[in-house]
Amino acid sequence: MLLTVSGPPGSGKSTNAAVLAKRFDLEHISGGDIFRELADERGYSPVEFNELAEDDDQIDRDLDRRLQEIAIGREDILLESRLAGWLAADHADLKIWLDAPKNVRAERIADREDKSVARALEETRRREESEALRYNQYYNIDIGDLTIYDITVNTGRWGPKAVQTMLATTVEAYDPTVDEGKVPVEDVVYDF
Repeated sequence: MLLTVSGPPGSGKSTNAAVLAKRFDLEHISGGDIFRELADERGYSPVEFNELAEDDDQIDRDLDRRLQEIAIGREDILLESRLAGWLAADHADLKIWLDAPKNVRAERIADREDKSVARALEETRRREESEALRYNQYYNIDIGDLTIYDITVNTGRWGPKAVQTMLATTVEAYDPTVDEGKVPVEDVVYDF
């Protein structure tokens, strides 16, 4: 099984991806971890590295190529990155998008990174603008287009346990034959 978990900074991607990977015995591959490692190796903060990537498309292309190769070449993985759903679009069993209001995401980032909410909000704004620009320029991807995802969840609306339960239920209910058109809609029984 190949699951993807995507969403903006502070949306709960990493937390929820780790829980799903453990629950379904999947290898967890984090694009954010790989990106942060690359930034650290070169002496940049993630925000600075994002902005550097605006002028050096090889940074994104190398990271994205690596993530796509993993998605295509391995089984039983959970791929977590902003573009995971796009990179694995033709191969993923389920594509999940997580989000939350910007102020909620900024509070989470501020708490996680021990900085002010105002600073986290500004850095997040800059980072998202930078990434949206690059994704559009490099791949013609509109990161705001959520139509490729099987499920989108506002993680600011429910607590962590409720979100994790929703996501686990979604994965457990996944039936590949429905997607392939083998089971007529009228034959699908919803037992709530």
